[in-house]
Amino acid sequence: MNDSSEKITAHDKISNSRYNRVAIALHWLLAMGLIYQLSLGIWMDGVPKTPPGLRADWFNWHKSVGMVLGLLIVLRVLWRLTHASPALPRTMPRWQQRGASLSHALLYGCMVVMPLSGFLGSSFTKYPIKFFGMPLPRLWEANPDLKALCGSVHTGASYLFMLLIALHVAAALMHLLRRDGVFSRMWPASQPVQTVGTPG
Repeated sequence: MNDSSEKITAHDKISNSRYNRVAIALHWLLAMGLIYQLSLGIWMDGVPKTPPGLRADWFNWHKSVGMVLGLLIVLRVLWRLTHASPALPRTMPRWQQRGASLSHALLYGCMVVMPLSGFLGSSFTKYPIKFFGMPLPRLWEANPDLKALCGSVHTGASYLFMLLIALHVAAALMHLLRRDGVFSRMWPASQPVQTVGTPG
């Protein structure tokens, strides 16, 4: 084997240790959209039912934004399933690697469950779902019990997601302070820190 086949250029190292541009763009676009949506969901629970239509307008807006985010989540999940994640630094302890894998799986699970349960819950009400003011066809008859079930799942997944976001941000800040290359994997236009060693 010749020397050229054994060498890995600095560019290759950087490319292999970072997410690609599509993954980074989807990550930050969804991060902003989901934080907005969660904040809106908490805030609009306090919107009064009078004057008539005010509360409904905000809920319809929340549902419309949720459907857009749902489509972006489907795209992100498909991209994740067809593109491997960059390897974590070898200096990162195994328990942290396993914790990262579990937390990411739970984050993806919540991202799927939240819009799906929200849409299904709305579809079981007696009111039509409106996509930015345009009524969508009714899928089935109203069912108060299924509406309540989907609402509970939607709320539970939302609170779990907020907890996971807090842990995710805390872990990201820890890696940023340690400068171990993990934070730079998803940060736009940054240079990863090359690390070597064996996980503990």
